[in-house]
Amino acid sequence: MPARRQHPVSRLLAPTAAVAVATLLAGCSSAVTVQPAADAANPACAPVMLALPDTLGDAAIRTTTSQATAAWGDPSAVVLRCGVASPGPTTDRCVSVNGVDWVIKEDGPSSDGATTPAPQPSGEPSGQTGAQQDSGTYTLTTFGRSPAVELLLDAGRISSATVLASLSPAVSKIPATRHCVGQADLATLGAGG
Repeated sequence: MPARRQHPVSRLLAPTAAVAVATLLAGCSSAVTVQPAADAANPACAPVMLALPDTLGDAAIRTTTSQATAAWGDPSAVVLRCGVASPGPTTDRCVSVNGVDWVIKEDGPSSDGATTPAPQPSGEPSGQTGAQQDSGTYTLTTFGRSPAVELLLDAGRISSATVLASLSPAVSKIPATRHCVGQADLATLGAGG
């Protein structure tokens, strides 16, 4: 029995069909719309973006719609923007995680309405004592790095300690020029001055 000869068109259709199916499957999760930061085109953001982890806890990275941005989770539990203005002196809470200082602002309740104790990423935050309550969503901005990196975090869905520890290596690609100071630091400065 002679061998069946495959028609050249059918050989081309199989790979084309596979590419079409892969494209359709990739399109199942839509891109996260994120407004870029004012200085998103700053070259210092590129090494940060290249060093971002593929996952934060159980949340996988997703495609975003703008430069120097990232998002994890579906729906997004963490959104990152590189190129925001570096915060100046502030009385807002500041924590240091693996050498990266973060200024923390509470935005509101989490998506699931949970209120849980806020995790302490690396010991007691600068200038803070006692337990803090986590009402859900936070904006965290790197302190002393220019450009700064901003995170929008839903702590009801993902641990802030996990997020900050996982992102520290990437954010450290922008050198620190200043650090947060707390009450203990101010007392030391006053005694020496």
